[in-house]
Amino acid sequence: MEPNASDLGRPELYINRELSQLEFLRRVLAQATESDVPLLERLRFLCIASSVLDEFFEIRVAGLKQQEAYGSVQTGADNMSPSEQLRHINERVRDLVDAQYRTLKDDLLPLLDLQGIRFLTAQEWNGKQRAWIKRYFNRELLPIMSPMALDPAHPFPDVLNKGLAFIVTLEGKDAFGRNSGRAIVQAPRALPRVVRLPESCAASPNEFVLLSWVIEDHVSDLFPGMRATGCYPFRVTRNSDLFVDLEEVDDLLRAIEGELSSRRYGDAVRLEVDIDCPEDVSAFLAAQFGLGREEVFRCDGPVNLTRLATVPDLVDRPDLKYPGFMSGVPSQLRSDPNVFSAVRKGDILLHHPFESFAPVVEFLRQAAADPKVLAIRQTLYRTGTDSAVVQALVDAAQAGKEVLVVIELRARFDEEANIELAAHLQQAGAQVVYGVVGLKTHAKMSLVIRREGRSLRRYVHLGTGNYHMRTTRLYTDYGLLTCDADLGEDVQRLFAQLTSMGRQPRMRKIVQAPFALHSTMLELIEAEIAAARQGKPARIRAKMNSLIEPQVIQALYRASCAGVTVQLIVRGICALRPGIEGVSENIEVRSIVGRFLEHTRVFCFENAGDAKVFLSSADWMGRNFFNRVETCFPVEDASLRDRVIDEAFELYLADNTQAWRLQADGVYQRVKPGRSKRVSAQLSLLERLGG
Repeated sequence: MEPNASDLGRPELYINRELSQLEFLRRVLAQATESDVPLLERLRFLCIASSVLDEFFEIRVAGLKQQEAYGSVQTGADNMSPSEQLRHINERVRDLVDAQYRTLKDDLLPLLDLQGIRFLTAQEWNGKQRAWIKRYFNRELLPIMSPMALDPAHPFPDVLNKGLAFIVTLEGKDAFGRNSGRAIVQAPRALPRVVRLPESCAASPNEFVLLSWVIEDHVSDLFPGMRATGCYPFRVTRNSDLFVDLEEVDDLLRAIEGELSSRRYGDAVRLEVDIDCPEDVSAFLAAQFGLGREEVFRCDGPVNLTRLATVPDLVDRPDLKYPGFMSGVPSQLRSDPNVFSAVRKGDILLHHPFESFAPVVEFLRQAAADPKVLAIRQTLYRTGTDSAVVQALVDAAQAGKEVLVVIELRARFDEEANIELAAHLQQAGAQVVYGVVGLKTHAKMSLVIRREGRSLRRYVHLGTGNYHMRTTRLYTDYGLLTCDADLGEDVQRLFAQLTSMGRQPRMRKIVQAPFALHSTMLELIEAEIAAARQGKPARIRAKMNSLIEPQVIQALYRASCAGVTVQLIVRGICALRPGIEGVSENIEVRSIVGRFLEHTRVFCFENAGDAKVFLSSADWMGRNFFNRVETCFPVEDASLRDRVIDEAFELYLADNTQAWRLQADGVYQRVKPGRSKRVSAQLSLLERLGG
């Protein structure tokens, strides 16, 4: 007997999303301990884990603390209250932070030292080095630092979100005959946190000191006539989620501009202090930020590991990094460099970074220069600085073409860059809109309208990832170049919807959020359930970044109970528990963590042997289904469909070197090759598709 909906809604069947995110960080941190990963890349993974943990506190923990403060009893499918989640998070994060610093001190620093990459503490400086560092301090730091003694006339200063600062304990009287006892010093933001020692005083080309060590060693110079008895680095993490009242706002751009400045000084959510900081000093700091002891984290090493992220780029040691690679170019574009004529011969699938993003840029460049092109429509969520995509749009606008750009101003942590981008495009003559108030425009699409003979033809690019040149080398994503008439018409309707807000006819092929994506995914899952009950082949395969939407999870549980094989590749957060008898024993969940960040969203339904394959900008999360404008589009060409199935599922399900398998208890276990041939999906794709 199949379970009913209430049985499948039991809280114990769901993993908490925040704890699942911390499990993902453990998998990232594990890369820093892998001997197969090049040494400087291991350091980079350590820094990535630290950076993601920062954002976790800035957004997720901050949100939970607000819910707790307001007395919210709202819970997710796992039924954990905000207070319960914060308690569990605190325990997990302490273990994670301890593991980060153990990895740095016990593994990475000794191995880097063996390679001549050294971080010299003050105790290790020789006379020559000490003299150079003294000059560096006097020349670069002393003129721009503003130490702040604490007394009634000098209250505790505002400390920037994630800024490096020091609390200094002092002895002696100041110039006015008073003894304040404590002071705050904030490190200048303009200076690098890692300083390379020059050849004149370095024993090897790669010897460094941390800016914090330079300040600690010279802090007494900031307080003439007094003696510093202690100098302890600290860092505060603040709530960085922007609040914009969408019902009251008249101008979204101005409202977001006004909120950006407050992000630096939001409510404190975490305090990191040096492990040697005395208890009374850390308690004083915590009180200044309105934090309790449970929100103070002691760091057995540099406060803010993320500062070490610059080291791999500073060190010229290719042997300690991933080997370089050249992205491939599809054969259609190698034989015909004109993107429009190549696409007219057939759809072109691009799998980044194994295949180059350059054809997408060239698509827009050729459109900008082509006198037959009348109009270009483009969505931009994250693009990066000096974007070739943006330059092509500017060129098109200046050439007199109708250019419309939908920019999402609320792309988290890219808001300021997107405001500048909007102004730049408008100055060039492009029409810029900011999507839909209350919904983020997360869809990735380009539309080029070209006159061919007496008719207009629409050329389209649809993708799973952003139009960001740098991340296309770091993230795995799919893109489709096509002139399919139905897809072209759907994309044009979508742009019209985003600008005019008018109701558009039903889409022919694109499945759109927030209107149809959720219901369509549920219908496709139900179709597999029906097929299984009829004894037909039934299988669901899906690859995404996150899976937490309860109704979809319940549908997958029902599919498992009906005998449908469910194979999920979920990079990060997964609230579904696989392997529970009578509920999810037919469900496998894998996570791949490797050189490239897995970012593709691919959904495949067996459909009784005639598989339906979709690519999408959306994960299976409530925000993607209901609070964003998203696209999900079919891959209909048989050869391309088979290619997606092979590349996105067959290879990744065979991976036994970078794969983790989720257990029913919410813990991930590393997949081991054993005696089997080693398979790395990412490496295989580099070899297969790369240039």
